[in-house]
Amino acid sequence: MHSLDIADGFSYSDAMIAKTQPPTQPSAEPRIRICVVEDEPSLRVDLVDYLEAHNYAAFGCASAAEFRASLAEQGTPDIVLLDVNLPDGNGFDLARDLRARSTCGIVMLTMRSAADDRVEGLESGADAYLVKHASLREIDATLRSVQRRLESTRPAAVAEPAADTWQFQPVLWQLLTPGGAVVKLTGSEVAFLTALIERAGKPCPRDEIVRMLARPSLRIEDRSIDALVRRLRRKIAEVAGGDVPIKMVYGVGYSFAAPVRSVETPPQG
Repeated sequence: MHSLDIADGFSYSDAMIAKTQPPTQPSAEPRIRICVVEDEPSLRVDLVDYLEAHNYAAFGCASAAEFRASLAEQGTPDIVLLDVNLPDGNGFDLARDLRARSTCGIVMLTMRSAADDRVEGLESGADAYLVKHASLREIDATLRSVQRRLESTRPAAVAEPAADTWQFQPVLWQLLTPGGAVVKLTGSEVAFLTALIERAGKPCPRDEIVRMLARPSLRIEDRSIDALVRRLRRKIAEVAGGDVPIKMVYGVGYSFAAPVRSVETPPQG
């Protein structure tokens, strides 16, 4: 193996010894884990040191067998910086095996610069193919580009409801208390709660409630709304106890005065 050349003819070792640039300041974000699979010891160490200095969590493997052992022991890293010519395997085959089991980033870094090799590397599943005269800045930029690709395809985290959050399930005609107790609802109660919850804690005017409850054969009056609210409050209190979140707002209407999450799709059994 040859030492990699960087800008102005310096080697990676020269760059690491010189230490002309201060290391990147630590970030509050979790560090990207990068495995450097490279059999040439000094080059592997230099790359790991450089990546660590730029706030990656980097480690090295000297062979295909060592890399496979690290997968079994530590799990798949976020990105693999992979040589092609390894003493006990082929980087193209490693990339194919890795891509079949993971969506992690794969960057080839090799002396093989022929067009056929580049094509094989990309077809084997690599995100990028770099030849070993690439500068450290180009390697860093490539890794950050792959990192952005990983972040853009990562599923968004679904926030868990807070401990004091009610859950409204209009499809199932029920309201769940923060403790998980179920309040069964009538059609009119579902329509009433829908009007309140759509207001996100703000008061819902009586005329809006009338509109939601209106039926061709049913005339809705203020007394009808007040009676519905009394029955619903009593029903919730019997199941949940304590404070009932349906509040009257004088001169306006009613509000649902507690955190609530509306779930339109019933849970799958």
